[in-house]
Amino acid sequence: MLAAAGHVFATSGLQGATIEQIAREAGLTRQAVYELYGDKNALFAAVVEHAEEQAYAAIAAAGASDADLDLKSWARKNYANLFDFVAEHPDALPLFQEAERTGNFALSRLRKRLALVYTEASGQRWAEFGVEPGRADTALVTMYFAMVESLVRLNWNGDAPDRDALIDLLTEFTIGGVLRLYSQAPEVIARVR
Repeated sequence: MLAAAGHVFATSGLQGATIEQIAREAGLTRQAVYELYGDKNALFAAVVEHAEEQAYAAIAAAGASDADLDLKSWARKNYANLFDFVAEHPDALPLFQEAERTGNFALSRLRKRLALVYTEASGQRWAEFGVEPGRADTALVTMYFAMVESLVRLNWNGDAPDRDALIDLLTEFTIGGVLRLYSQAPEVIARVR
C-alpha cells in the first residue's frame, strides 16, 4: 500500500494524486484506503514517514560501517550507496521533494539525521589528514547530499555519464576540495567551524 501510494504521490504530487489512483495502484478499493488511512493527507504523511525511515536505515547503515576504510574509500563507498539507493527507490527523491514543497520537511530531517552519522564516521578519517572540520562537517554533509541529488536529477541531453565516473568525480572533488581548503585557505573552514 505504501509503495503504491508513494509512486502515485511521487509522479502526481499531493494535489494531483487521488485516492482512486492510489487504490488502483495498490489493488485495493477506495474504501479500503480510507479505512486504513482516513484521508489523502494522512496517507501522504505515512508514506513520507515510511520513505524517510527506509532511506535513513539504508544510508546510515552504510555510512556507519566499514571502520577500516580510509577516507577516500569510505567517501566513495557512500557516494555509491546514495546512487544505489536512488536507483533502487526511484520514487524516494521526488516524494521527498514533494513533501518539502508541501511543508513536510522530511528531506531536511533526513539530511540532519544522516549528518550526525556521517560526521561521526568521517571525523576520525579527517583527523588522519590533520583536518578538524567542526561544524563545517555539517555543511559538508549537506553539500554531499545536494551534489548527489543534483546529479541524479540532471538532464544530460542524452545518456548520462557512467555512474562510476560521477562517483569518482564527487569523491575527488569532496576530498581534494576540503584538503585544499584546509591547507591553502584554512580561514574558510574556520569561519564555518
